[in-house]
Amino acid sequence: MTSVGTTGSSKASQIEYHGWKNAWSICNDAVRLIVLTDVGPRILFYGFIDGQNEFHEVLEHAGLTEGDEFRSYGGHRLWVSPEVERTYYPDNAPVLISQRKGAVVFTAAIESTPPGTNLQKEIEINLDETGTHVTVIHRIFNRGDEATEMAPWALSAMAPGGKAILPFPPKAPASKDRLLPQGVLALWSYTDLTDPRWTIGSKYIQLEHDASPTGRFKEQMAGIYNPSGWGAYFRSGNLFVKRSKVQREASYPDCGCNFEIYTEPGFLELETLGPLQNLEPGQTVQHVEEWWLFDGIPAGWDDAWIDHVILTLLKAKSIVVEGT
Repeated sequence: MTSVGTTGSSKASQIEYHGWKNAWSICNDAVRLIVLTDVGPRILFYGFIDGQNEFHEVLEHAGLTEGDEFRSYGGHRLWVSPEVERTYYPDNAPVLISQRKGAVVFTAAIESTPPGTNLQKEIEINLDETGTHVTVIHRIFNRGDEATEMAPWALSAMAPGGKAILPFPPKAPASKDRLLPQGVLALWSYTDLTDPRWTIGSKYIQLEHDASPTGRFKEQMAGIYNPSGWGAYFRSGNLFVKRSKVQREASYPDCGCNFEIYTEPGFLELETLGPLQNLEPGQTVQHVEEWWLFDGIPAGWDDAWIDHVILTLLKAKSIVVEGT
């Protein structure tokens, strides 16, 4: 086992994991992350020390490398929006590992063959010395000779059996200074809001994972403009929270979405997106997520539960400030 280095009480070491010889474990006193570097980069594991993985793993892809076919692998990945052919560039090649001021950086090869457009992806992980807080910095470099319109897209494939929670924009009575819309709910061709996996409240939208869905479509997806900048996944008493800064005057992809949720029988994805931009040759776009993990959370199902249990917790931890 090889060590990349330590920062305080957090440390990173090379390990074997589910058939991959060169995965990396990053851990502190509370949580562990496992990052694939034979392929990816993919953050395949995030969970409490000696606890279960909060992320989904595609078991049939375990240990696989190389090849021209895109594989899901599972875990957390960096994609490019809008979702077109280049989005599915296969990340099946080895990753470069380095350190940057105590963080561990994982840099993929340049996507220089079809359907790639000479973009290069990088994920930087900075785990606090204690506790569950992780800062995940996503970077996309344009290594080509042409500008391209794109947005960074960070997707976390969550373990089965839970539900995603996103807050709607705040509500207020109609008035002369509230004549324009302040949010968007984007629907896909297979989105059916009568599907029992959806819970649409006054303040929140929830999407539940179901391994045997009974609705018309096995997949469900929706996106929103989320000015609060946080989303969560609740499963078996554990709560995974991610936060991403909102650029309020920016133009977001998919009709203006900065958060999206997707599910199919195997897993559920909790996703954030950065603004659309024209990335010039030599330029870099950066998209930051912050993660937290909590245990011992009592179960519930409606807006009141989210307000009284989850929002109260997030405010107490200063993840959400008053008024959002």
